[in-house]
Amino acid sequence: MQKAVGFLYPFLFITFNKNKQEGEPARPLKRFRGKAGGGSSVFSGAVLPESEANMYKTYSIEVGGRTLSVDIGRVSAQANGAAFMHYGDTTVLSTATASEKPRDGIDFFPLSVEYEEKMYAAGKIPGGFNKREGKASENAVLTSRVIDRPMRPLFPKDYRNDVTLDNLVMSVDPQNRPELVAMLGSAIATCISDIPFDGPCAMTQIGLLNGELIVNPSQEQWANGDLKLTVASTAQKVIMIEAGANEIPESKMLEAIYMAHDVNQKLIAWINEIVAEAGKAKHEYVSCAIPEELFAKMKEIVPPEEMEVAVFTDEKQKREANISEIQKKLEEAFADNEEWLGLLGEALYQYEKKTVRKMILKDHKRPDGREITQIRKLAAEVDIIPRVHGSAMFTRGQTQICNVTTLAPLSEAQKVDGLDENVKIKRYIHHYNFPSYSVGETKVSRGPGRREIGHGALAERALLPVLPSEEEFPYAIRTVSETFESNGSTSMASTCASCMSLMAAGVPIKKMVAGISCGLVTGETDDDFVLLTDIQGLEDFFGDMDFKVTGTKDGITAIQMDIKIHGLTRPIVEGAIARCRDARLFIMENCMKPAIAEPRASVNAYAPKIVQIQIDPEKIGDVIGQRGKTINEIIARTGVKMDITEDGAVSVCGTDKAAMDEAIKMVETIVTDYEEGQIFEGKVVSIKDFGAFVEFAPGKEGMVHISRIANRRIDKVEDVLSIGQDVKVVCLGKDPKNPGRYTFSMKDVAQD
Repeated sequence: MQKAVGFLYPFLFITFNKNKQEGEPARPLKRFRGKAGGGSSVFSGAVLPESEANMYKTYSIEVGGRTLSVDIGRVSAQANGAAFMHYGDTTVLSTATASEKPRDGIDFFPLSVEYEEKMYAAGKIPGGFNKREGKASENAVLTSRVIDRPMRPLFPKDYRNDVTLDNLVMSVDPQNRPELVAMLGSAIATCISDIPFDGPCAMTQIGLLNGELIVNPSQEQWANGDLKLTVASTAQKVIMIEAGANEIPESKMLEAIYMAHDVNQKLIAWINEIVAEAGKAKHEYVSCAIPEELFAKMKEIVPPEEMEVAVFTDEKQKREANISEIQKKLEEAFADNEEWLGLLGEALYQYEKKTVRKMILKDHKRPDGREITQIRKLAAEVDIIPRVHGSAMFTRGQTQICNVTTLAPLSEAQKVDGLDENVKIKRYIHHYNFPSYSVGETKVSRGPGRREIGHGALAERALLPVLPSEEEFPYAIRTVSETFESNGSTSMASTCASCMSLMAAGVPIKKMVAGISCGLVTGETDDDFVLLTDIQGLEDFFGDMDFKVTGTKDGITAIQMDIKIHGLTRPIVEGAIARCRDARLFIMENCMKPAIAEPRASVNAYAPKIVQIQIDPEKIGDVIGQRGKTINEIIARTGVKMDITEDGAVSVCGTDKAAMDEAIKMVETIVTDYEEGQIFEGKVVSIKDFGAFVEFAPGKEGMVHISRIANRRIDKVEDVLSIGQDVKVVCLGKDPKNPGRYTFSMKDVAQD
């Protein structure tokens, strides 16, 4: 039995914590009064019966062969909703809170999603000087985005109260990934809260190991499998897909998606039971919807035909100028109506949105005049930046990305200090930058935000399956995508540019990878929809879906799906995946291959050269030396960089071939089992009365007895040798008196 004691002078509260047994009747509290501290103050308290202390209820379900459970009413009672989640020993506290009033002066729903990784959850103390968790890791940012994307569309569109979904990772069981537990916890906490939400929704992850699909794989299975798929669903439809895949065929991907969707249906039924028993009534809120009278008046001033002319142009700048003129016209008309003026920006946005959607859905007419399956004009070129290790630029319409590749020794790979012990090093890194000038705006750069991190991670996942192994290509690789111009789907342009940049740098990738985005506009029924290949910014803003797919000619390497509606039917998902396959094959054949068809035979002239040899792992200590003395000596003498892995792979990196060859020779000398008759060049490092010690490799010395120095008798070693003198010696074998040392002779080998 646990006991918790809390003091709030002059009152003393004592609580004995124990789960309430189901079916046990409630008992009245025992109250008492007495003297406190021997004075006149009176304290009062209440001792709860053990069966009633900390009354909460636990709900459980079997998922993936393990028990998933949630405690409701156990912790965080002041949050609007709280779910204390357990999946095996993985424990996450998920809470949902909302402000009482809407935030003034905004035209969007202010939702914040946080995923907090506490190092104690994995039994670790944070690294660095400040032993406290710092800013969110990349994994935390990506997890927050995966939670945000499916849940955001399920909140009311006219809701302006601040909402925060917070997930605190408190314990990590390697068999149960905390990211998944947090996703489900956020959904449950929101569903049982009084916050308006059109749920429930649920999420499931699918892995693929040895050809078998696995529901909610462990951290190790997730890291080593051929598929990392996360699917979110409502009771009717799929609402979010996030995937990284090792060239998974489209048919297999669809099988995995709908396996996850089926599991989600069981989870949703379970969540509905929880809500029925523990859910709160949803609170009323102030609607921020635009009045219909305002729309009607706007249409009188700017008829739909005039709006169509303003919107339908293939130049983003011209379209924005047209809309700006319409806004000025409406501002003049509503100059005396302050209320409507304050709503005009959002109202004009919705008017423009309805116009675009109507023309696409009814007439299959796109703003830039393209057919619904047509890709914008494409262009690609490589080597546009001098002296870097590799560069390429990919242009699709008004979206333009320049990617630069940098190669470095494996020692410069990114170290990851996180909760997953299977992820410690990132050898390939893709960074994405989105400056304000790319969309014609002026804004000070504050570093990458969540969007930039998410786009970079998507392009990174796209290329990972085709990268050569460390044994084939012992380099750390970084690619950086600079957005020169943006009008939709820069992450897919980054994938294409990265692929070409890697090939230009001489990275022997296995296959070419391209990416494209498919959009959607829906009508009143599930069967009334139009899929759009290669959506531009306007179609993304006003459409219902941004379905990004990357892959090779043989299969999918990554998926990211965002929607603004309450889900997608299977025909839409199947159609989008098929449409993206056709488009990416077209891009590779007609744009990328003419620019660069295959990886270059060798790395760029300005890139470091790396030679790798294999040594006996038991000899690693000899190469490193005591406290790194030997390896540091090799580096100091030759100017190279060196890496040694646990399995004995030694990588030598440099730009001077002669220096690299010298370093390799030194390593080979150190790890060789010396035999009688081998000749070495060395340096005299110590002189004794009985002979001299010659260093024939960093950290390796052998003795030349005074009788073996010359073909004549010498009285003193100093008469012939001096410290630092270069000599040639021949190995005579191991010293009989000291088997750990070798003896050498100078007189038996010709000296220059």
